[in-house]
Amino acid sequence: MKTILCNVLSLLCLSGFATAAEPPLPYGPVPSPRQLAWHGLDAYGFLHFGPNTFTGKEWGYGDEAETVFAPTDFDAEQIVLAAKAGGLRGLVITCKHHDGFCLWPSKYTEHSVKNSPWQQGKGDVVKEISDACRKHGLKFGVYLSPWDRNYKDYGQPEYLTYYRNQLRELLTNYGPIFELWLDGANGGDGYYGGARTTRKIDNRTYYDWDNTLKIVRELQPDASVFSDNGPECRWIGNEVGCAGETCWSTLTRSNKWPGVVSAGACTAALLNTGERDGADWVPGESCVSIRPGWFYHTDQDDKVKSAAELLKIYYETVGRGCNLILNLPPDRRGRIHDNDAKALAEWRRVLDATFASDLARGATATADHTRGEDARFAPGKVVDGDGKTYWATDDAVKTAELVLALDKPATFNVVRVREYLPLGQRVDGFAVDAWQDGKWTEIAAATSIGNQRLLRTPAITTSKVRLRITKAAACPAISEVGLFRAP
Repeated sequence: MKTILCNVLSLLCLSGFATAAEPPLPYGPVPSPRQLAWHGLDAYGFLHFGPNTFTGKEWGYGDEAETVFAPTDFDAEQIVLAAKAGGLRGLVITCKHHDGFCLWPSKYTEHSVKNSPWQQGKGDVVKEISDACRKHGLKFGVYLSPWDRNYKDYGQPEYLTYYRNQLRELLTNYGPIFELWLDGANGGDGYYGGARTTRKIDNRTYYDWDNTLKIVRELQPDASVFSDNGPECRWIGNEVGCAGETCWSTLTRSNKWPGVVSAGACTAALLNTGERDGADWVPGESCVSIRPGWFYHTDQDDKVKSAAELLKIYYETVGRGCNLILNLPPDRRGRIHDNDAKALAEWRRVLDATFASDLARGATATADHTRGEDARFAPGKVVDGDGKTYWATDDAVKTAELVLALDKPATFNVVRVREYLPLGQRVDGFAVDAWQDGKWTEIAAATSIGNQRLLRTPAITTSKVRLRITKAAACPAISEVGLFRAP
């Protein structure tokens, strides 16, 4: 029987039917299912709204009267539709900023909308935004500042009970949550229930994050948690919307705490690039405001970022494998200002026009190596429009070339390359060439890829494009090579 089986296999190989190759093993840390879902969002919005909107501050002290919060024409649908017109796929609202004022009627404090004149104390900003998001197909997320400059027990063990009670309110009463956003500002001077003092905490131990985050896993198992070092996604190290030119989705989380001076310090520079050999999958999220400030200020109405500035941010964040959270602060009416909405809509118009048509789709793809000569890993997988397929090489092949022959010459100025994330971040360097004047000419080169790498080039007209993997830690697994023309 063994001899017969061997003969059959030999005949199959001679007939061109090679035995199936095993898929590549993952390299390093890989994303969890909720992180993969998070990667697919690309860009979503932030809503900084609260007493600061009416006092002109960025960080309230905690002693602001509840009556300060008085939007004159709050419209959750206008806010959500402005975000949707900008192509944002979700909204995260500052349910409680450092001043401790709650945008929902929390039963654990009087410092909330229930004691404001807005809707005669019967309103709930969080509910209205969450309902509008659900109605119009946007994800909904919450920001709950760990620091509270109003609450009397901040800095004491009792505050943890208060904080966790509010966390439970937000994770229980407002539907599915896609992201919990935890600010890195912790401790300092404040009102603290009338005790005007400075209270400092050790952010490594005070919040007992292991047990606090169990509440998130219990109530919202699909929610990603953002903080300076994760666990699901990390701060990118600045608030200007610029990830590192080389940006790894990996980081070693243990012993990395913002502001702690040590060999494992979680510095802005480290967060900006990540760590090539990091032990954990903690991709970057870039936060930036459409205005100079995070909260609305009248004197910034003429300082809204232009569509061109927002495009630069997009290419330097989403285009470097990160997600973008773009702040859209509601004004004193409780709406997105016209200037912000117009800039956002124009930004999206250009992005939609750019990525409407992939000029590489359906091109004839060839490569100098294909894993096991197995059709499941063939070069054509990079142009089939299916993010779950990929081109791969044999394990020993870490530099390789793939050529796309287009049906006819095409003009493009944006190249998109994606790795197959379930196998980790594998490529350390690559280049893109165009066939011009009878020879290959390099038009772009970069290091990390990850979820996606967007490379802007001069307008190139060609019938052939080549991707060269110049350096990799493991055999490449490329799910897409796309060519686009920005207007």
